[in-house]
Amino acid sequence: MSSPDIASILENSRELDRLRKDQEEVLIEINKLHKKLQATPEVVEKPGDSSLSRLKTLYTQAKDLSEREVAISNQLLTQLDSFLPSGPPGQQRRKMDGNDQKRKRMKSDSDISRLSPSMRSHIEACNSLKDEQVAARVTSDAEKDEWFVVKVINFDEKTKEFEVLDEEPGDDEEGGGQRKYKLPASCIIPFPKRNDPSSTQEFPAGRHVLAVYPGTTALYKATVISTPRKRKSDEYLLEFDDDEEDGALPQRTVPFHKVVPLPEGHRQ
Repeated sequence: MSSPDIASILENSRELDRLRKDQEEVLIEINKLHKKLQATPEVVEKPGDSSLSRLKTLYTQAKDLSEREVAISNQLLTQLDSFLPSGPPGQQRRKMDGNDQKRKRMKSDSDISRLSPSMRSHIEACNSLKDEQVAARVTSDAEKDEWFVVKVINFDEKTKEFEVLDEEPGDDEEGGGQRKYKLPASCIIPFPKRNDPSSTQEFPAGRHVLAVYPGTTALYKATVISTPRKRKSDEYLLEFDDDEEDGALPQRTVPFHKVVPLPEGHRQ
């Protein structure tokens, strides 16, 4: 494993730690509000009270953080899988079968009990994307990754795959009609919720992102020039790579809900 690969895995691990700390902070705030509303439910009827609005914002933040955690976890799994030796499948099975059936059954039961909350959270986050538009890597080759806006039709809990629909394929696509794909979670990035910009992560100036190019359903690598908060709007000001006009890169506006983190190892 090379140093850049290790550095990438460690960075994703640190990001996962940050996300979990953020989730803990949000959960603490949610619990505080729960206690307040349980103790004084009549407070929501008072003019100017924003308890329910604040609670909705916190739940949205928790959901977005959970979805981001799923995306980072999938990246880590992909990175680690590429370095772990597969080994003869029978060898691993023999190691498991070496213990008596009672111990194996007890271990299986304890695994279900221990992992079900995390797995349930992952499945719920994936199922929540049904009928939503997401960014998806539908093709990948040695030279570049191609990301497009697609609609999630279904999530298969058994295969852990998304079924998605490319509603507006390019003119060069065979058949010219809508196309369906089955993709793993590692090829899916949820978009920010357009109706709640305050709960969305804002990428700072200079950060590389993946964004929908204006007038298309394709996503390309871009650099943040100015943020929505700085512009006092709902749009980023971006410079797209390879978008040169008259010897310079034009700056284009893109809504915040069409900008996502740049995937690790993105090729364009």
